[in-house]
Amino acid sequence: MHRADRLFELIQELRAARGPVTAAQLAERLEVTPRTIYRDVASLQGMRVPIDGEAGIGYVMRRGYDLPPLMFSAEEVEAITVGLNLLVRTGDTGLQASARSVAAKIAAVMPAEQANQSALTDHALQVSDWGIPVPDLDMGMIRQCVRHEMSLRINYTDAGGQNSAREILPLAVTYHAEVIIIAAWCETRKDFRHFRADRIASCEETGTSFKDRGHDLRQQWHQDVNRINYERTTP
Repeated sequence: MHRADRLFELIQELRAARGPVTAAQLAERLEVTPRTIYRDVASLQGMRVPIDGEAGIGYVMRRGYDLPPLMFSAEEVEAITVGLNLLVRTGDTGLQASARSVAAKIAAVMPAEQANQSALTDHALQVSDWGIPVPDLDMGMIRQCVRHEMSLRINYTDAGGQNSAREILPLAVTYHAEVIIIAAWCETRKDFRHFRADRIASCEETGTSFKDRGHDLRQQWHQDVNRINYERTTP
């Protein structure tokens, strides 16, 4: 671990602690020697980071101290980079555009030295763009209806080629390796259903809210999914 990253992690450990933390405890967590912790704490104190205490007793961070925004370790930046790049594989162009915007915002407010050497800007980490074909749907509108709990009217073609008109209460969007699934309560069938995005011929908002039912339906759907997964994996 580079020293700058270690100093950052040291500050985080002290900010999260509820009481004094000894150099030995910090050394174990950061996988260094207590002597290194003594030197690092002295350096931070010299930079006016409000750390109280001394060797043999323990260290505490005075309340109210905060770090500059978006100080990430190198591995955290790499995790963010890979996570944002993986959105290319979802087939959701709205999420892809938002990912690019997020990456640009993070790079803009990171310290210049860290930003110039980060995976966000030097393209050192790549993700294959193989994934879900872009569906002929406004996925942004669907995600918004999930978020605000608004019902949808869809025309759907099932695996057997049968067409049907449905009114659904969208509960979640699941991005699989090869398809997008919209989990919903189907008002037409009065049951939970999972609709493939590539089989939805048309989709429009109804303007009807289901906020009074959304939480309970989502909880029940989660329970049903967990039960089914358990039954599939239990011998």
